[in-house]
Amino acid sequence: MPVLYTANATVTGGRDGHGETDDKRLSVDLSRPDSTRPGTNPEQLFACGYAACFGSAVQFVAGQQKLETGPIGVQAEVTLNQDESGFFIGATLNVSLSVLEQEEAEDLVRTAHQVCPYSKATRGNVKVALKVNGKPIDA
Repeated sequence: MPVLYTANATVTGGRDGHGETDDKRLSVDLSRPDSTRPGTNPEQLFACGYAACFGSAVQFVAGQQKLETGPIGVQAEVTLNQDESGFFIGATLNVSLSVLEQEEAEDLVRTAHQVCPYSKATRGNVKVALKVNGKPIDA
């Protein structure tokens, strides 16, 4: 199986540190969600990455199915949670597909959830809820 791309990043200082990719295209100060320090946090970065990846998965599947989707928006909500075993994340993806009928849009999003690399990486470990045009759907 060919590797299509490899990303490399280094973080020093954990959640209160600094992260940077080896090519310097991303350089970000980090701060905890409850901090007054400037910077972003890993949950925000994960939300951006997941939204971008999922939007591309929707585009890919739509192209395979020869569907005209119009603009595709993905709003990702990533939560940081804690239980007796420690910390964990959850995610909700709300996909805006205003051009398609609701049922067709839901089918497209379900299929995209099966092919999206982030969805595959989180499957069975992170609870991911899906919405289409604000309406919850079964994954």
